[in-house]
Amino acid sequence: MGRKTVLLVVTLLLGGGFLLLSEERIRVGVFDGYGGAQTCVWEAVEAVKVDPAMEVETVTPSQIASRALDRLDVLIIPGGGGSRQFLTLGAENHERIRRFIESGKGALGICAGAYLFSNTPGYASLALNGNKAIDIEHDNRGHGVVKFSLTPEGKRLFPELAQRPMNYLVYYEGPVFVDAQDGVRHDLLALMESDVHEEGDAPANMTNRKPFIVTNGYGKGRIVSVIAHPEATPGMRWMVPRMVRWAARRDFVPYAPQVVRPALFEREILFSKEMLKREAGYFTTLLYGGEGDKIAALDWLQENLSWDAKRWVQGLLYDSSPRVRERAARYVRECEFTMYRTDLEAAKRSETDPRAREEMARGSVFFTELQPDR
Repeated sequence: MGRKTVLLVVTLLLGGGFLLLSEERIRVGVFDGYGGAQTCVWEAVEAVKVDPAMEVETVTPSQIASRALDRLDVLIIPGGGGSRQFLTLGAENHERIRRFIESGKGALGICAGAYLFSNTPGYASLALNGNKAIDIEHDNRGHGVVKFSLTPEGKRLFPELAQRPMNYLVYYEGPVFVDAQDGVRHDLLALMESDVHEEGDAPANMTNRKPFIVTNGYGKGRIVSVIAHPEATPGMRWMVPRMVRWAARRDFVPYAPQVVRPALFEREILFSKEMLKREAGYFTTLLYGGEGDKIAALDWLQENLSWDAKRWVQGLLYDSSPRVRERAARYVRECEFTMYRTDLEAAKRSETDPRAREEMARGSVFFTELQPDR
């Protein structure tokens, strides 16, 4: 598909008016291959859809080799395993990605993607973002909801967060960055403010005050690297298309209040070993437990923004209990799991319980608000 100009209408609810913009579509590709975690791919795609001016597709190694990058403005490397992504892409595709960015295009590396873009000794990486990961022997250091603070440059990119001293995103074993001192100039937009170390018995005071979001130029292009997961954080997914716009050198646009909800999480949630055991046990509960036990499990998993449960909740939309179906539908809505939109619609069509059907309908309406017609 070639470039096309669209008329983008963004509702400015804060001002009660409309902003009318005419701009070319921003064409985004999300790498989809071995090494990219499936939910990370899904969630990156879904986050891009927040912006009605963006077209998004997944791209495989074979498609990159077949010139898929020619039709893109920005390439996203999602979370997963950076070294596995490196191997899956192969040396020729590494060069295609370098040339793509050098030519003036953009790239966004999320977690493993940031690893891949780093210049880390002893680690398969592309040396694109001027940072190196340290303490990689403890890269399974932990996960949860972490704190970050913005620099003045970060506040310019994310003015919606500028008045907040701390903000929160989902983090899952992302890289601990320091300056690679390789001549690639980069700008620090945000600092990690949490100390994550318990799961993998990593050293304490390793992650805090380290780079959280960095940007840099590469040739004529631009790169953003973020060590956490805005695409997996309810109320914060809009950060992904905002970073895409920066990488594509496009004007920023405001997103509606139902999309920008940084106050959904106001506390740090770092998974301890005991929490991991409890989380794992709830998988069995969701398989074999009774109605009350399943609902209690979903309450805890949602409250703590469980990473694993995002794959478990899908089938509960079809559970034998209408109360479990209702609770699962609320989980899907409140955690912004728009990748299950078709499941929500299918469950709603067959639902006979009024309360469950009402919750499913509420989710359908909310998802339409999150991802306006394109």
